[in-house]
Amino acid sequence: MELAVNNHPDKQISTVDPDSRLMKTQGMTRAVCYNIQSAVDTKHHLIVAHEVTNTTDRGQLCNMTKQTLKALGKSVTTILADKGYYNRQDIKDTQDLGVSTLVPKPDTSGPEKKGIFNKSLFQYNQDNDVYICPAGNELQHRFNAIEGGLDIKIYFNGMACKNCTIRSQCTRSKKDPRRMRRWIHEADMEKMEALLETASHEILQRKQSVEHPFGTIKLWAGATHLLTRGFKNVSTELNLHVLGYNLKRMLNIFEIEKLMKEVMLP
Repeated sequence: MELAVNNHPDKQISTVDPDSRLMKTQGMTRAVCYNIQSAVDTKHHLIVAHEVTNTTDRGQLCNMTKQTLKALGKSVTTILADKGYYNRQDIKDTQDLGVSTLVPKPDTSGPEKKGIFNKSLFQYNQDNDVYICPAGNELQHRFNAIEGGLDIKIYFNGMACKNCTIRSQCTRSKKDPRRMRRWIHEADMEKMEALLETASHEILQRKQSVEHPFGTIKLWAGATHLLTRGFKNVSTELNLHVLGYNLKRMLNIFEIEKLMKEVMLP
């Protein structure tokens, strides 16, 4: 069994349900389960796309956006998602589909925990393609590297770092200078972050939209677990939940007489 686990791409095997995976559910709690993706329209709270996955939210944004565009077409202008979907390449791929994309960036304050300057204190100068450090020195672009599958530009200034009077506040390294890393498409992320600063209403709207359907479905189902196993069966079970939810919503929106006229074949 240990050999089978080590040979598995995910390094885990569920003997009860081979398609499920161990994932974080809330806080540090973990459970063998599925992760259900959904796209909900902000006007009527209808579920327009959904999918059963066994991975985290990260990396699912573009996939769900494509399904949403297939269902609704060009009427989709903006995609909202929470910080769990923040993945720079995935966001860029979504933007390239022609929709405005708003995903908050997770708070990653690693340097602050080490007691050194956070990256936010280094100002990027687009005209000169340099970073200005807290001491006022320029960190020039030195070379590119592939990190995590992304093309990253590396910036530093060895001489300025060596003679800097506040070096101890900037890096814990005794030899190497402080380096800044910038993705080649980072400007697109910065534009999105600027939009997010004025999009408090949209972020609140996302919470009110996407959480509503599943709260309702869980209430109807008794907040229980999925009753089936395997991707095929679990997907069918979810399809039935979504169908029932959407029908009930449409009845509330159109009323039964108008809805019957809308769905009747000519």
